[in-house]
Amino acid sequence: MVKQFMRETFQSLVIALILALLIRMFIFQPFYIPSRSMVPNLEPGDRILVTKFNYYFSEPDRGEVIVFKYPVDPDKDFVKRIVGLGGESLSIKDNNVYINGKLLNEPYLEQGIPMQDFGPVTIPNGTLFVMGDNRPDSRDSRYWGTLDENLIIGKTIIRFWPLGRIGRAQ
Repeated sequence: MVKQFMRETFQSLVIALILALLIRMFIFQPFYIPSRSMVPNLEPGDRILVTKFNYYFSEPDRGEVIVFKYPVDPDKDFVKRIVGLGGESLSIKDNNVYINGKLLNEPYLEQGIPMQDFGPVTIPNGTLFVMGDNRPDSRDSRYWGTLDENLIIGKTIIRFWPLGRIGRAQ
């Protein structure tokens, strides 16, 4: 009787562990926000949940907040917002971002964030131009170039910590 109970408990634990690993590898993964590059939308210490399967069914889109392998050091994960898509021309002038010469509406940014003029650059197909929401305090595509779409880990869906800030991570 005890032996059967121990065997069933062990089997249940192994199955639970395998399911947890599969979920983390292919479906959802939590991440910690270590820097101020996404303030005010994501603050240092926030914890977010990322879906890893969204881009199996759709293409990355402008305005989405993503987690990706940092191109300069793939052992590090970064969180930034997609600003430009492959094939587009991007420039920054007078603290505004322009895509193909048209002003980009960025309602997620605080008003009056200073940015140095940049570009114009053409974003190669298969890559993205990503930027932090805290533009003066973000190392992003302006510094290390465009992001290869193959480096994307996933799309942020929810901030689950701290409890007082639970909500969409967009």
